[in-house]
Amino acid sequence: MEQESVVAKPRDVMPEGAKTLPARYYTDPVLFAAELDGLFGRMWFHAGRSEEASRPGQYFVREFNGHDIVVTRNSAGAVRAFHNVCRHRGTRLCTGPSGQLSGSLQCPYHAWTYDLDGRLIGAPHMDEVPHFRKADYPLLPVHADEWDGHVFLNLTDTPEPLHAQLGALVEKFRDWRMQDLRLGRRIAYDVKANWKLVIQNYNECLHCPNLHPALNRLSHYLSGENEPLRATYMGGRMDLRPGVDTLSWDGTCPRAFLPGLSAEDRRRVYYYAIFPNLLLSLHPDYMMTHTLWPIAADRTVNVCEWHFHPSELARGGFDPADCVEFWDMTNRQDWQVCELSQAGIASRAYVPGPYSNREDLLYAFDRFVVDFHERYAERRA
Repeated sequence: MEQESVVAKPRDVMPEGAKTLPARYYTDPVLFAAELDGLFGRMWFHAGRSEEASRPGQYFVREFNGHDIVVTRNSAGAVRAFHNVCRHRGTRLCTGPSGQLSGSLQCPYHAWTYDLDGRLIGAPHMDEVPHFRKADYPLLPVHADEWDGHVFLNLTDTPEPLHAQLGALVEKFRDWRMQDLRLGRRIAYDVKANWKLVIQNYNECLHCPNLHPALNRLSHYLSGENEPLRATYMGGRMDLRPGVDTLSWDGTCPRAFLPGLSAEDRRRVYYYAIFPNLLLSLHPDYMMTHTLWPIAADRTVNVCEWHFHPSELARGGFDPADCVEFWDMTNRQDWQVCELSQAGIASRAYVPGPYSNREDLLYAFDRFVVDFHERYAERRA
């Protein structure tokens, strides 16, 4: 292993008096509701992986903030999403979290039937109703699009293209060929903390020597560099120490590196938060994702998944325990401290504290949050 000393890069000095946010940004249910409406309700948010709806009629359901959405694929192979509500009397159409449709969606109540593009194709007894037209009652659509194997949804009427939100990330991570990777393991964590605390914790590693000694032995907490915060994402990379091939229990890599990666990227791990709810970790031999589902101001369900190349998954004796167990331990350490932060911030004794110059990305995220709430309040006024 290399020595602990790492040459510190020059940092910009943050504004005088730069401090953490007041408690209300993490505890106030009114501000929380505004974020669900104005961020999750207007941006493209991560819903899952393309492989969860890879065939025509294969579907998965996402319930979030009063919405119940079915994501499937039509006969031409295009991803489609609809509100899971029959246009007859509002009955839920798909009752399970995932499954395979026979070629249409049929209401279990009165058998109204829709094709995989949401068109109403069967409405028993409605032919007796004057002026009734099936074309007037399609399923209510939700915008759906894909990026390199990730499915995103947008609840607005006329969203900008998904790639406009992703910006430079489309090209930046092209070599990982994420659409080729397949799920190897999934763990859902119920974190008693505000979703923004999870994002902030994910985007700094000053806590790593104290909280994650095993991680810090493999990747020094001051290695790599961050990218300045963008309007729709933030993140950066960390470098593996000499002799370390990947982030696993002992730093060895029992898998082949992902095809197409440069020699430089085989020595790096990228950590990016794609607003509002995807945390993307790209490793030399696997991809780890966190999909955040805010439930309350002080609760977030975090679905963590590990994705591998199909050739590795098909290999006899494939076992992802080396990286899954390593990250499960690291994740639980993170969620515990996020919960401690939530509890402390909720205390009447909490007052905002000062940021160091190495927490500039967090301070920029705070400004993003404050600016959002100011604009949201102006729109609502």
